[in-house]
Amino acid sequence: MAPRISSGEEASLLGNRFLEMEGENVVYTLDEALSAMKFGKYQGLVLAYAGLGWISEAMEIMILSFVGPEVKSQWKLSSGQESALSIVVFFGMLIGAYSWGIISDKYGRRKCFFSIGAVTSGAGLLSAFSPNYISLVISRCLVGVGLGGGPVYFTWFLEFVPVSYRGTWMVVFSTFWTAGTIFEASLAWIVMTKLNWRWLLAFSSIPSFALLFFYALAPESPRYLCMKGRTIDAHQILEKISLVNRANLPPGVLVSYDRTARQKEESSSAQDALPLSVTAKMTRKFKSSFSSFFMLFSPKLIWTTLLLWVLFFASAFAYYGVVLLTSKLSSGEIKCGSTVLHKEKSNDNSLYVDVFITSLAELPGLLLSAIIVDKIGRKFSMIVMFILACAFLLPLVSHQSGTLTTALLFGARMCVTGTITVGSIYAPEIYPTSMRNTGYGVANGAGKIGGMVCPLVAVGLVMGCHQTAAVILFEVVIALAIASVLLSKFETKGKALTDNVDALDP
Repeated sequence: MAPRISSGEEASLLGNRFLEMEGENVVYTLDEALSAMKFGKYQGLVLAYAGLGWISEAMEIMILSFVGPEVKSQWKLSSGQESALSIVVFFGMLIGAYSWGIISDKYGRRKCFFSIGAVTSGAGLLSAFSPNYISLVISRCLVGVGLGGGPVYFTWFLEFVPVSYRGTWMVVFSTFWTAGTIFEASLAWIVMTKLNWRWLLAFSSIPSFALLFFYALAPESPRYLCMKGRTIDAHQILEKISLVNRANLPPGVLVSYDRTARQKEESSSAQDALPLSVTAKMTRKFKSSFSSFFMLFSPKLIWTTLLLWVLFFASAFAYYGVVLLTSKLSSGEIKCGSTVLHKEKSNDNSLYVDVFITSLAELPGLLLSAIIVDKIGRKFSMIVMFILACAFLLPLVSHQSGTLTTALLFGARMCVTGTITVGSIYAPEIYPTSMRNTGYGVANGAGKIGGMVCPLVAVGLVMGCHQTAAVILFEVVIALAIASVLLSKFETKGKALTDNVDALDP
């Protein structure tokens, strides 16, 4: 049996081979390998698994539109207690987004998947058996913690896609979220009219259990492996991609072009070998574990990080506002004259019909973003769709007919969905591999804060018969999002992913 070598020795050997063969042009990078093999069946399988993760998240989020009113009626809850059911999910997602991002950047993308699926599915099923309000709040908060791992699926798939296909295929990936929202609206329409909210919670946890079932088939990200100096492991995955896609790898040896990161890792390993006190070791381990988080506030990234937080907060605020606004205007709870979409049918299926119709709005939103994202760039695409969203929402400053209101909310959701889709592509493209999930996860967490605030502020205004103020608030928040995009100095259209902060180029 061949002797086992450490990752440091492996990096050193590959570095020597790189120096020996660089002049003969017999080495290739990960991006060159992915471009040579193009997007094939292997990436399709990765897309299916990651997409299932996003379907699970979308269903658990959309369920808030249906379970809240039913639980409120059955358990005689106040409006504040009903809103808390949504808020705790977003609070859990905020915790999860930070935690899973740091863990996945430190220990790998794949290692998170089983834990994410276990937390989401287990808590989701337990919530269906909640005996009282407190237990339901706790279980839904735990569901949120699991859902906070959604960005890990997104960046994992992103790291398998060749640069020339990235914009289009990341939009395709976003269709899984839309599929989840449409499926949940359809499921609620069937289950809630014949059974009850407990059955809906139970059925909605099935995709999360499926993630556990297929976990063994999920490979680690080769880009993450290269960043960690595990080039041999990355090459083995590339060989599998080559076999499944029936495409040849470039001639030569795979190398990590990020030699700076490798040198830092080797230096860190050498320092760890020196005798240190227990306190010093604990301090170093803490700094190492959260180094990706601290790098978000480095001089080169702090401005971009803050702008992304504003962008994601505003996008989520607008998105969940439109979703919850539709459910509130359709539920018959509001007694403000013409504000209710279906005053005469408040006890029928109008809630499910309107939520289903506006969920379909995400399909043209995805199509629009797919058409323009690689043609006019990420930043300009978001600006165009934000402006359109403002235009659709503006007529709602005054009360409109039920049909026109539904149509305007349809258009607004279409455009906001498009901006979230492009923003979700843009953020992980900006950050290097060593901190990609942390950066995207933290930005996504800022979006969850927007989701938490929205039911308390905007929807609260509508419930208090202040629809005009709510719409003006939406317009102001979207204007802040446009400003954040304009001020951002990075445009990632057509650019390769980077592995370290020093390689970032506006």
